[in-house]
Amino acid sequence: MSASGVPSRSFEIRLAENPEYWVWADVRCFRGKKLTITSDKSEAALALITQSDSVGDSGMFKEENRPLIHFTARCGWINDPNGLVYYDGEYHLFFQHNPYEREWGNMHWGHAVSPDLMHWEEIGEALFPDALGTMFSGSVVVDSANTSGFGKPGNPAMVAFYTADNADREVQCVAWSFDHGRTWTKYEKNPVIDSKEKWGSRETRDPKVFWYAPVKHWVMVLCEKDGNSIYTSNNLREWIFRSHIPGFWECPELFELCVDGNPEKALWVMMGASGNYMLGAFDGYKFVPLSGKLAYCFGAIYAAQTYNGIPASDGRRILIGWDRVDYPGMPFKGQMSVPMELSLKTTANGIRLFAQPVKELSLLQGEKVIEGQDISFDEAARLLAPYAESAALRMKMTFNYTHCTSFGMDLGGQRIIDCDLNSNLMLGHFYSLREFDTHKLVAEVLLDKTSVEIFLDEGGVSYCLERRPAENNASGFRFWGNHPVRLSSLEVYTMKSYR
Repeated sequence: MSASGVPSRSFEIRLAENPEYWVWADVRCFRGKKLTITSDKSEAALALITQSDSVGDSGMFKEENRPLIHFTARCGWINDPNGLVYYDGEYHLFFQHNPYEREWGNMHWGHAVSPDLMHWEEIGEALFPDALGTMFSGSVVVDSANTSGFGKPGNPAMVAFYTADNADREVQCVAWSFDHGRTWTKYEKNPVIDSKEKWGSRETRDPKVFWYAPVKHWVMVLCEKDGNSIYTSNNLREWIFRSHIPGFWECPELFELCVDGNPEKALWVMMGASGNYMLGAFDGYKFVPLSGKLAYCFGAIYAAQTYNGIPASDGRRILIGWDRVDYPGMPFKGQMSVPMELSLKTTANGIRLFAQPVKELSLLQGEKVIEGQDISFDEAARLLAPYAESAALRMKMTFNYTHCTSFGMDLGGQRIIDCDLNSNLMLGHFYSLREFDTHKLVAEVLLDKTSVEIFLDEGGVSYCLERRPAENNASGFRFWGNHPVRLSSLEVYTMKSYR
């Protein structure tokens, strides 16, 4: 709002007299009002601005480098997933979004919904920058008991927690929605947490909020200065600092998982944006680590968050991350990872976190084009040769590496899988296999237009890469090993678009 009470917006944008691509600003909130657009850019560029009741670019989602199985915004930059929540039959995906540029800036919360975690509909911006700053990351809960007082009889509020970022500080704020996240009202007493003076740092951001049933209060995990802080609240408005654990950075997470599916044995997982995590105990006030820092992923994935509100009858802990992937020549940048199910499994190295694509990924599967067993590397490469240039594939394979210490797979000269069993390295990152004596490694590879997601050892380690063929004129798939290696099994599926 401006001083006169008239809605206003301010953002940075490049205006071109010969546009490379078009972007859109939703002005429904100005309906019935006179809208004035001002800029210090050229009059010729301003003259190209038009008004429409719909986004009418017929070429959208048909672009050469548009991903098929990974969510992307119709235009602009995206990064961290925000506010992941399941409510009333919809999976909500909010995300950091610059609607006006394919580079970082103008941070909003974009919003998409899905009935099945696969087919996404982008429905516009949810949170806009305001006097407190631009909209940084956060989370959403459904306040079913109306502890906040934001709700209405028979219509609980979705409550969002987000960081407002400005040049001086980062503060934590609240907004709520009664219409399944389509419109939001910001709390008039924002911010609800301003901790710059406490920490002597403006780095206080990315609140993750959830309900802790044993004590019957809300918990917020907040990145502050050098780690994750725990706050609690009875009403989602007033928050009390409880504890702090150093060693994490950005986009904190804290959740409980059963070990080996046993409800009598559970541990809490604390995570940071980089994919590092600790296992421990949590009493509603303090997290106590029972392990050192571990890692479950690396590569392009960052800032992953898990869903609130998954029904108890489902029971899964579902995660989505930001894949830092570029798309040359496209009007968008960045994508979301495929949704993953998390689990804790006992291994020869102790209890570890595993991540695998959710079962719903099969909804995007097309034709099964390859299925075989006990296949030599040369035969596998021959079978895959017709699909080397495919836009999107799902590949499941099991390496049988008896007496082999180094093996892997390339695509177009780019190393996709690289297992060094002498040094316990997977594509150059340390990882010790969950079992040492089976001589088998299960791998799943998801190819998309410009990215590759890989899940090794049944999800014990996962990573995302930009799909970039090497500059050596190599083509096709190539399997290699320092001793003969075979594929115990190979399944390959074409994949359909999520749109």
